[in-house]
Amino acid sequence: MEHTSWSDDDGGRAFLRALPVLAGEAPEFDIDQAPSDPATLFAQWLRQAVAAEVPEPHAMTLSTIDALGFPRARVLIVKSVDADGWHFAAVSASQKGADLSANPVAALTFHWPAVVRQVRVVGDIVDDGPAAAAADFRARPLESRAQALTLRQSTPMADPGEMDTEIDKARRKLADDPDLTPVEWLSYCVRPAEVEFWQGYPDRRHLRLSYRRADDGWDRIRLWP
Repeated sequence: MEHTSWSDDDGGRAFLRALPVLAGEAPEFDIDQAPSDPATLFAQWLRQAVAAEVPEPHAMTLSTIDALGFPRARVLIVKSVDADGWHFAAVSASQKGADLSANPVAALTFHWPAVVRQVRVVGDIVDDGPAAAAADFRARPLESRAQALTLRQSTPMADPGEMDTEIDKARRKLADDPDLTPVEWLSYCVRPAEVEFWQGYPDRRHLRLSYRRADDGWDRIRLWP
C-alpha cells in the first residue's frame, strides 16, 4: 500500500490521516446477550483475540497517577482475571509502584486491532498479599526474576556495565535460594468500578457496553459511540 510522505510542514498530519484505521474484522457481538459480569465477557473476548492471532493479547496499558498528579502509562501483562478483578505484578520500588502507593487507583486498556476491539478497566488498587506475589515471582523466567531482584527499575543508570554486575549478583542469590522472593515484589489487583467494551466499525456505528459497579452486582449500560 502506498502512503503519503511525511512532511514536517504539517507535523505529519497528512501522513497520519492517510493511514488505515478500523481495518480488522470484528466478531459478532450481541450486546443484549452479554453476560451479567464483565470478567466473563472479558474472558470471551480474550479467547476470540487469541483465536484471531492477535499478538500478545494479554498485553495491556497500565495508567497511573504519580505523586505530582501527572498521568503515566506503560504496557505490561495481565496475569489473571477473576471475580476480584484484573491482576498484575510489579516492583513496589519502581515508578509504577510509587505511583500506586501515592494514588492507589489505575486504568487498564486492552487494544486488539485485528478484531477491532478495546476494553477499558478503571478501579481501585488492592494488594493481593505476599503469597500471591511469591507465587507470581517464582513462576517467572530466571532472567526476569534476576532483573527484578536488582530492584533498580526506573532509577538512573550512570554506567550500562552496572546492569551485568547487578544481574550476576541476582542470579547468584537465586542459585543459592531458588524460592527467594523480594518483599518489594507485589501482586496488584485492579478492583473495577467500571469496565467498558468497545467494538469498532468503519461506519463509526461502534458498539460500546459499560459495566458499572452497583450494590447488587453490575449495571450494564449501552453508550453512544
